[in-house]
Amino acid sequence: MTDATDTPGTIPGSITVHITDDESLIASSLATLLRLEDDIEVVGTSGTGEQLLEALATRPVPDVVVLDLHMPGIDGITTAEQALADHPGLAVLIVTSHARPRGLKRALAVGVRGFLPKTADANEFADAIRALKKGRKYIDQELAAAALDMEASPLTEREVEVLEQAGTGASVNDIAAAVHLAPGTARNYLSSAIAKTGAINRIDAFHKAREAGWI
Repeated sequence: MTDATDTPGTIPGSITVHITDDESLIASSLATLLRLEDDIEVVGTSGTGEQLLEALATRPVPDVVVLDLHMPGIDGITTAEQALADHPGLAVLIVTSHARPRGLKRALAVGVRGFLPKTADANEFADAIRALKKGRKYIDQELAAAALDMEASPLTEREVEVLEQAGTGASVNDIAAAVHLAPGTARNYLSSAIAKTGAINRIDAFHKAREAGWI
């Protein structure tokens, strides 16, 4: 896991960036690529949302935060929501290996202005950071189109939570523990989600919901 680190000084006039990703290789590789840009300075990296929030509370706030969507502990969107509540002017770029329309909609709802898949190239990452610094949005075009075409999800947030856990192959007891519910309650949410997706079991419901962009 990446530890929170900061660069002592910054280049005058540069766009300051902090990268948060629990995969240290991805964080360091992206930092290396962005440091090749004359106008971008990576001033810190961290491995969890909690580390980022601590850095924002104790160190100079960067212009842009690049934030992984899926991390242990609090996820990228929850981290972004908390960071933006404390620092309303902060620009957040969410990156993910599993881009889904629902993730984009959740991110936009909390005030995130940038959303890219990790497959984007270095130029696109740099362009996104520059756009966010100027107060604009920068959203992956294919994902934006998919989000516009996506049917409204019939699933509640709790149903989504239990289905996401079901997709890992977890037992009902493990699903309940992961989402802090009683097993019977978790089972009821799973049954409701199965019915709404027209699936034959919880694994099938997970796949149907994912194909529809609901999770």
